[in-house]
Amino acid sequence: MTTPQQPIGSPFGAASTADDIIAGTDLSGRTAIVTGGYSGLGLATAKALSRAGAEVIVPARDIAKAEAALAGIGSVEIAPMDLIDAPSVARFAEDFLASKRPLHLLINSAGVMAAPLRRDAAGHEGHFATNHLGHFRLACLLWPALVDQGARVIAVSSRGHQIAGVDFDDIDFDRRPYDKWVAYGQSKTANILFARALDRRGEKHGVRAFSLHPGQIITDLARHLSDEELAGFDAFDAQGKPIIDPAHGMKTPEQGAATALWCATSPQLDGIGGVYCEDCDIAGINHAEMGRKGVAPWAIDDEAAERLWTLSSQWTGCSC
Repeated sequence: MTTPQQPIGSPFGAASTADDIIAGTDLSGRTAIVTGGYSGLGLATAKALSRAGAEVIVPARDIAKAEAALAGIGSVEIAPMDLIDAPSVARFAEDFLASKRPLHLLINSAGVMAAPLRRDAAGHEGHFATNHLGHFRLACLLWPALVDQGARVIAVSSRGHQIAGVDFDDIDFDRRPYDKWVAYGQSKTANILFARALDRRGEKHGVRAFSLHPGQIITDLARHLSDEELAGFDAFDAQGKPIIDPAHGMKTPEQGAATALWCATSPQLDGIGGVYCEDCDIAGINHAEMGRKGVAPWAIDDEAAERLWTLSSQWTGCSC
């Protein structure tokens, strides 16, 4: 049964931090994989899970960078993986399955934003290939470790999904002019649709899936933006420091990680799944206002979710 897309009265909010969410939570004996877990939101998420006692695996495209970022953090394992490289994702998943460990949390936090046009080996546009297809492939390949564990899969999306739905007539910009923001928005819509379709398949196996907007946080995700573009976000004060104003979505990485951790660990979400969350609660539906709180209707369209799942399965050769 589809979970209503409406708030449920979480005790947490926009200003809550990762530590607020995990306070009193014991994740000993639980295993988590956090993509992007060595920078920005992913790093804050990985650190919090480790502090709560989880065994955390961080797939990394840049092993040296990951080792430097995660140095001194207990119960964290680093393994090579590049989301846009299908064989790399397959090797990571094979190695994890070979370890015979159950997987309780899969947090898909890695991503690219507003990048120049790039394609994967199969010709898929880079945002879609990395943010969606890479994580789709990873979740499906890890499926045997997720089932019957009470597992949760978390797709870190963005309010940027409001920029664009999935253009099923030309997902890969083969005919339409490439627009880096439309490409990013499409991939973030795909994250939300993925969580809905995965949750529908996973519920009977004890696997629930959630998507979320973490907030507006200045991280390495913005590396492709020019100084002029960054200035347009009004995210910096006169001294050039990031403005922190959680009520208006401008958060620290620790505040940004809170919603993913709430989705991953909150007992309030037991028996719930497939929903898009913001500020540590299920979000409502945004029918009209671009850039405002809430999920766009096209991102929770179950027909689109199934269509995307079918295409993704065909293109990756994977399914759950």
